[in-house]
Amino acid sequence: MHPVQPISAGIVIVAAGRGERAGSPEEGPKQYRPIGGKPVIAHTIEKFTGWEPTKRIVVVIHRDDGDLFTAALHHVSDSSAVTTVEGGPTRQQSVLAGLRALEGAGITHVLIHDAVRPFFDHALLDRIAGRLAEGAAAVLPATPVADTLKRADTAGRVAETVPRAHLHAAQTPQAFDFAAILAAHEKAAGEERTDFTDDAAIAEWAGIPVMLVEGLVDNVKLTVKRDIAMADERLSAMHLPDVRTGNGYDVHQLEPGDGVTLCGVFIPHDQKLKGHSDADVALHALTDALLATCGEGDIGDHFPPSDPQWKGAPSRIFIEHAAKIVRERGGTIMNADVSLIAEAPKVGPHREAMRRNLSEFLGIATERCSVKATTNERIGFVGRREGIAAIATATVVYGGRKP
Repeated sequence: MHPVQPISAGIVIVAAGRGERAGSPEEGPKQYRPIGGKPVIAHTIEKFTGWEPTKRIVVVIHRDDGDLFTAALHHVSDSSAVTTVEGGPTRQQSVLAGLRALEGAGITHVLIHDAVRPFFDHALLDRIAGRLAEGAAAVLPATPVADTLKRADTAGRVAETVPRAHLHAAQTPQAFDFAAILAAHEKAAGEERTDFTDDAAIAEWAGIPVMLVEGLVDNVKLTVKRDIAMADERLSAMHLPDVRTGNGYDVHQLEPGDGVTLCGVFIPHDQKLKGHSDADVALHALTDALLATCGEGDIGDHFPPSDPQWKGAPSRIFIEHAAKIVRERGGTIMNADVSLIAEAPKVGPHREAMRRNLSEFLGIATERCSVKATTNERIGFVGRREGIAAIATATVVYGGRKP
């Protein structure tokens, strides 16, 4: 459900913190740690880029995090509205930097959000926008406090039970009339007030009425390392594993010669395989199987037999090219299986060398490479030793995306 009246929204995402409570500093700030296959901050930005009222997004980052942010932005499908500004030593100063960066952008309202809250949704944003469209100058998403609250004394004893009626836990994004919240932040900075814990508190101090809207229980802030681990588990469970299987088939004619090359292994024989390259029928079939997992055509599309540069070329060039394409598309090769159909020569004595070659060409463990052989019981062109055929299957996992 869209807002009753359209608003023009700027977004400030606060991402300049160091996240010490998340531990493991060698893993970097928590907003850049991966959950569900991409950085926390990428999930957060993506939610806003897909929301219709968003006109511009300013992400406030730490001066040392430029490379981390650039890498994270590669996971966002549309980053055309995203800009960055350097944050300050406190959250309050970082927000002010983000607000100043939105001046002159032609927005009417601003939503200020913590980068490490990736689990909000458009329904929450629409509720907030609805209150803004009705004329509210400040909107705070919040959930009623469910736990019993205790106030302790300095000795750590319970001094009293705090009534929880009318108590709410504040969330972000917190939304405001842009001019009003910018003026409030500037006033607080001018008076050197640095004790505000969120932007709604600054609005209250400046005399701006803050209206509550129903928050979202799932809209949690990822604070400690366990939060990040649980978020990763949650997102991983939401995505079907993107496992793809590709099949390839190839056949080459036999003619008089001194041997055949199969899976990159030369086997002396009284015949050879006819072809423009080295005619390695096994690698050709497997190349097609790999390309099939990401819709990249077949071997002839990439290495046309009419091109003289491939005359006599080793087929490892083709299989390594296909493996590179798979990796560039986000794929991880899990298994490669080749079945050779030939009356001769015998493949068994060379099977392990073939498997080792596949392992090297594909960059996977030998145990994930299978080579099998069978005859055609003297039936058909294979049975008459007129050719050798190969059937290949490749299994690839692509980045956990939904189909």
